[in-house]
Amino acid sequence: QVQLVESGGGLVQAGGSLRLSCAASGTTFSIFAMGWYRQAPGKQRELVATITRSGITNYPDSVKGRFTISSDDAKNTVYLQMNSLKPEDTAVYYCNADIPRRRYWGQGTQVTVSS
Repeated sequence: QVQLVESGGGLVQAGGSLRLSCAASGTTFSIFAMGWYRQAPGKQRELVATITRSGITNYPDSVKGRFTISSDDAKNTVYLQMNSLKPEDTAVYYCNADIPRRRYWGQGTQVTVSS
């Protein structure tokens, strides 16, 4: 079992920055990748960023160059640095952790970007 706790969401003006954190606990040695997804009202959950155990990252074009995912293995924590935020980045952001044959999700943290 893996437990994920997100933090760092909030309200920010357009152009501002936020950093989200996701702390993993439990059988963290089995995690081979972690990531962030987001879901806006009335929309499907979408990928924001992923990072593998070896440090390979992936971003969709919508956030590339503005968001950066990183990890601190000693703390079992993944971060999402979000810069140049736009109103369309407003959503609930979810952390996920992948182990063989299963994906775990955090409870989500709200990010609201005002124009």
